[in-house]
Amino acid sequence: MAGMPGGMRQGTSASRDSGWPGGAAMFIGVALILSGVLSVLQGVAGIARDALYGVPRSYAYRFDLTTWGWINLVVGVALVVGGVGVLQARSWGRSAGVGLAAVSLVTEFMFIPYYPLWSISVMTLDLVVLWALARLGV
Repeated sequence: MAGMPGGMRQGTSASRDSGWPGGAAMFIGVALILSGVLSVLQGVAGIARDALYGVPRSYAYRFDLTTWGWINLVVGVALVVGGVGVLQARSWGRSAGVGLAAVSLVTEFMFIPYYPLWSISVMTLDLVVLWALARLGV
C-alpha cells in the first residue's frame, strides 16, 4: 500500500496515533466523568448544607442528608475514576464503568424523593452509559 504524505496511511485516523480514544469510548468516558461530577456536586451540597433538600416524611431509604451527601460524593469520585479508565483504554475501564454506572443508577433512584429532577437527569445519563457499554462494547 502506498504511503500518504505526512507518513499516515490512507484509512487511519489521527485519534489512533494521538493516544486519545475515538467514537464510543470518548462518549462513554466523558459521560461517566460528567455523571461523576454531577454526583460530586450533589454530594458536596448535601454535606455542606444539610437543609438544602426537602426531606420526605416516610420513605424506606431515608438517611440523614449528610449521609446521602457522602454516598453521592464517593460514588461521584468513583465514576470520575472509571471514566478516566475508559478514556485511557485501561483493561478494567469497561467493567468498572458498567458497575459504577449501575451503582450510581441505584443510588440516584433511592435519592429521587429528595431532589427528583436532578436525580432523574443523572439516572438518564447513567442509563445511556450502561446502554453504550453493553451495546457498543468499548
